[in-house]
Amino acid sequence: MDHSGHGMMMDLPPFTLGRGLQWSADPFFLIACLAGLALYGWGVMRLRRRGDSWSAARTVSYVVGVLSVALMMCTKLNDYGMVMFSVHMVQHMVISMLSPILILLGAPMTLALRALPVAGRGRKGPRELLLMLLHSRYMRVITHPLFTIPMFIASLYALYFTPLFDFLMGSKTGHVAMMVHFFAVGVVFFWPIIGVDPGPHRPGYLMRMLELFAGMPFHAFFGIALMMGSTPMVETFKNPPASLGIDALSDQNAAGGIAWAFSEIPSVLVLIALLFQWYGSEQRQAKRKDRAADRDGDKELEAYNAYLASLNARGN
Repeated sequence: MDHSGHGMMMDLPPFTLGRGLQWSADPFFLIACLAGLALYGWGVMRLRRRGDSWSAARTVSYVVGVLSVALMMCTKLNDYGMVMFSVHMVQHMVISMLSPILILLGAPMTLALRALPVAGRGRKGPRELLLMLLHSRYMRVITHPLFTIPMFIASLYALYFTPLFDFLMGSKTGHVAMMVHFFAVGVVFFWPIIGVDPGPHRPGYLMRMLELFAGMPFHAFFGIALMMGSTPMVETFKNPPASLGIDALSDQNAAGGIAWAFSEIPSVLVLIALLFQWYGSEQRQAKRKDRAADRDGDKELEAYNAYLASLNARGN
């Protein structure tokens, strides 16, 4: 192996992964990412053709989010993630925390609701079915903090510290299912906190911050547990291919450091987004009050002044 300073990924020789299989970029995620980009682009173009606007920032956020999934699962990173704990942890953290945040800020459901045609009276088309799903009892359950926070935590501890992880990593289907689970858990955790799309559970901004900070410390504790381990803790990564020239315990320590660092980065990103959303909400509310005051001649202010006048007269 070349140690001259070139990137490790370029210097590594080919190797065979798990049970004699040669892994490659996952077609499921490739198709899903291409479909997601195509549908989003269709929605934006449909709005523009009828003269409606759509935020460029939302488009950029969504596209970068989808591309981050593609980078993790549709490139050679996916190959190395099968045999290197550190690379796998990068995949996990990006797909469960960074990608969902960026995609949610892109407001794909809001775009779909604006782009899809309204069905005729008495009929239910794709738009009506989507609205029913977004406001269904099922969505109320899976976006409630009593569900999202325990699921967010269990995706770390109940998976990595049980035989379930090794079982899933033993097949391509299991690996895909695990990554889909990571992404889904990230979406339902961050959707009530920073999601722009309509949904059944939307707490106040202070409560959203509490939900965020209730889940993030467990990522840090998980990372510290991996870093402090004196022996390799996950069977899948105990014997990395000799061609990689890595030590399993050192690789596990690196994975722990990645998990610990990712508990900070998304927290800051979400907190910034929340503050901007909170500010925007206050501005919209102030404008609504101003418009209402213009319409009714500011009756609320007149009533308050009359109340003060009555108190003054009573005192005299």
